[in-house]
Amino acid sequence: MAGLAVAGIALAGLTACSGDDDKSATPDPTKGGGESAAAEIGVDDGTELTMWTRAPLEAQATRLVKAYNASHKNQVKLEIIPNDDMESKVGGAAANGELPDLLAGDVVRVPYWVDNGLFTEITDEIGSLPFKDDISSGHIDAGTVDGAMHTLPFVQDISVMVWNKDLYREAGLDPEAGPTTMAEFKEQAQAVADLKKDGVSGTYYGGNCGGCLVFTWFPSIWASGEEVLSADGTESLLASDAAKELYGIYADLNKSGAIGAGSKEETGATWVAPFQGGNVGVMQYPNTVVAAAIEAGIDVGVGPIPGVDGGTSTFLGGDAMGISKDSKNVEQAWNYLAWMVSEETQLEVVAKAGDVVSRNSLLENEFTKSDPVAAVAAEAIPNGRTPVAAYFAEAFNASGSPFVTMIRNATFEATNTVDADNDAVTEILSQ
Repeated sequence: MAGLAVAGIALAGLTACSGDDDKSATPDPTKGGGESAAAEIGVDDGTELTMWTRAPLEAQATRLVKAYNASHKNQVKLEIIPNDDMESKVGGAAANGELPDLLAGDVVRVPYWVDNGLFTEITDEIGSLPFKDDISSGHIDAGTVDGAMHTLPFVQDISVMVWNKDLYREAGLDPEAGPTTMAEFKEQAQAVADLKKDGVSGTYYGGNCGGCLVFTWFPSIWASGEEVLSADGTESLLASDAAKELYGIYADLNKSGAIGAGSKEETGATWVAPFQGGNVGVMQYPNTVVAAAIEAGIDVGVGPIPGVDGGTSTFLGGDAMGISKDSKNVEQAWNYLAWMVSEETQLEVVAKAGDVVSRNSLLENEFTKSDPVAAVAAEAIPNGRTPVAAYFAEAFNASGSPFVTMIRNATFEATNTVDADNDAVTEILSQ
């Protein structure tokens, strides 16, 4: 198969962390329409393929696998890995040559896996797809090293701004007009806090959760026209003017008492709960959880995340997927990947279930046209980004990471050490 070659970087250091028999029951999502030829690239000969994904994405993975198995001779055997066990399981399997055919991982961890040679290169295959430029780029970029591509989007999640319309009405704010700048965010959060309602705060954030912070704060920096990392992912740029203004907004809100109790200790375990409980005015939020807040009875306003003085962006998060270095069924695994990003699959499996599609031209579709949350996603995703760095998890997401220390110092402690703390993040990124 042209272009398929195992990425050759050494594995040293990666130690940190059912099919439906009735094939006629479900129409083949690759049949009919202009993309069938592209979607059928590879081999569909009845091979059993193995796939690993982490537990938070079990629902999405199960839907995709069920649809594929019902419409193909190949059959995918899915294994769900507990989130906290994923790193160690992948590390052990990589060392022993036992990785599955199809491997999915957190998009911010994928660059490290690619650097360590865990995936088969699929540059030519991705390039041959007639809709390649329509695919959300973040998950492809995360798996690209020196121009060699290894991954496609598996599940896409984005960050958005949400506000409680009932609390906005009580505070005299327009419930249909969320913040369009971070200065407006500050004003609106303060207005809700000034209600002095028991248990209600202006805003809330994961002050001890690196993953929460990058997911929701990086977009404001991008929307402001600045970068968070150097192009090669080895230098932190989080001491920029826009970044410092962002930290200052939260420092001021902390000083005024507008930040919810528990933010300083929040590790991410209960990060979304205060808003779902109706106790937060406005905050950045995962798009995938907005529906749960609505189901909880919150009258939710949703908008893209603004920059300091305007603009919008989002963090293109979720998981990317590629063919592992250990796969003996590369042609068959590519058949699955090409099918996964085809128009029919993205519409009939992904969009139909209410998930965010990975094709920009399909963001507005028959399943989401009346969904205001989907409309926000369609607006935000084209301006979205995915930061790429081999040591991203260690620099940002890990407990006690230098990034978490920087944010805590800047927003809770007011130590005025952003420049020095930013250098500490760079030290980890450049190791």
